Amino acid sequence: MEKDNQIFGIRAIIEAINAKKEIDKVFVQKDAQGDLMQDLMKTMKRNNINFSYVPVEKLNRLTPNNHQGAVATIAPISFVSLETLVEGALEASLENGKKPLFLILDQLSDARNFGAIIRTAECTGVSGIIIQKQGSAPVNGDTVKTSAGAVFNVPICKVDHIKDAIFYLQGSGVKTVAATEKTESHIYDINLNEPVAIIMGSEDRGVNPSVLKIVDEKAKLPMFGTIESLNVSVACGAFLYETVRQRM
Repeated sequence: MEKDNQIFGIRAIIEAINAKKEIDKVFVQKDAQGDLMQDLMKTMKRNNINFSYVPVEKLNRLTPNNHQGAVATIAPISFVSLETLVEGALEASLENGKKPLFLILDQLSDARNFGAIIRTAECTGVSGIIIQKQGSAPVNGDTVKTSAGAVFNVPICKVDHIKDAIFYLQGSGVKTVAATEKTESHIYDINLNEPVAIIMGSEDRGVNPSVLKIVDEKAKLPMFGTIESLNVSVACGAFLYETVRQRM
């Protein structure tokens, strides 16, 4: 069955996936078994659908209906391909002189942080946001609300692997800059007045170490207090507005 941005029931979710609906994430009951559940798992893996195992209580909170151990959320937006996003931004820059600015979110998991980042991205003229299919925050009602509707104005791209997206951007002439405390360089030391992709990490562990190995630059924000880190959406805003400042 389908209800607004939600689909519940194993067979209904399988049909939605096969019909190429924009499934954002599927929540699967931890201990659910059976042939139909096996079919769902195979279908999700074959179509590279983002899913996570959750206790039945979470599913019961998502819907009061008979969910059969699975609830899917439908994205309120259509996602764009990486090639379309990058090529479109580069072509537009030739016409309007605006240097492309991409934002890569490395497994950011909180929908409200995601929404706040999208709102700031829209205000700072970000060309598009790139997220990973697995492990990323869903684009749901919380995301839409926190973004103040900006989610409908900023292209979002889902990729299988963040590292592949970085390699593609680098091959397209886009400099990649990772936000991390594991560097001596401050964001104010980095030239951002060129095609740039800024990489922000997850709330708990930051940018993946394997990603840090392949980026062009690493940068941090100066910290003067006793708390050693900022909320990721706040840090992202600081990075984006430094980019805006350099380009003015």
